[in-house]
Amino acid sequence: MKKRTILLIIGFVLLWNSGFIGAEYGLPYTGPFTLIFWRYLAVTVLMVLYLVIRKRFKWVGFRVASLNMLIGFLAHGVWLTCVLLALENKVPSGIVALVVALQPLATGALSGYVTKEETNKYQWFGLVLGFIGVVITVAFRIDLNSTSSIFGYLIPLGSVIGITIATLIQRKVEINKEKEKLPLDQTLFYHSLATMLALALPAIFFENLATEWVPEFTYAMIWLVLAVSLGAYILMWRLIERLDATSVASLFYLGPPVTMFMAWLAFGDKINITDVVGVAIVFFGILLTQKK
Repeated sequence: MKKRTILLIIGFVLLWNSGFIGAEYGLPYTGPFTLIFWRYLAVTVLMVLYLVIRKRFKWVGFRVASLNMLIGFLAHGVWLTCVLLALENKVPSGIVALVVALQPLATGALSGYVTKEETNKYQWFGLVLGFIGVVITVAFRIDLNSTSSIFGYLIPLGSVIGITIATLIQRKVEINKEKEKLPLDQTLFYHSLATMLALALPAIFFENLATEWVPEFTYAMIWLVLAVSLGAYILMWRLIERLDATSVASLFYLGPPVTMFMAWLAFGDKINITDVVGVAIVFFGILLTQKK
């Protein structure tokens, strides 16, 4: 693997998973719908300004715009909304992490049908091994006394479905060099616009856009906009250009252990020996998914 690709992977994993920490900082001051709405309103405004300055702000046609907006809604809106709603419904974060970690397996199972990229035996073994590592990491952190409803535990499945479909569609566009593929800056504009519009109604009618604009919330929002919504997603689409869908999806296995490490740094959360073991197994599984 090229050095540049390795650096992209490291940057993506760190920035992507910092989003959970940023959300934990921001959620005490607003609702999940409103947090995502403000976040993507800011991203949309920034992308419009950037495109206007670069003289690249233009309508690309309904077919191209609608496909890119669908991908953005699934990858940003559905993914984030389901995660935050699950946490708000008191579903233990370990359970959320475990359910969301089904995404690489789902991508591996479907990539052969959608993108015609077959998942080889090394990748399958790596996917299964990575999932085992995630199970080990979160099993000892699950709150068995949680009284959340069954519906609450099903919410994270929406994140799995959303990001899996988005990844496969985007990868298919990359492989086939279809005309729906846009430059990255225009892609992010349509992604953020779709997410902002989709979250506007629930944010207004369910939460009345209620927000405490305290410094803590402002700092969290700045990080979520610049580092996660722009930085992490730019790196993810760059990786989709370079790697097959299964290889990119396997990186999501690093979510629970990396987030737990970040929570230790940010909030002083305890790190267990099982966390270290799980991370080692996940890392080895990811290495296998990159093997051809």
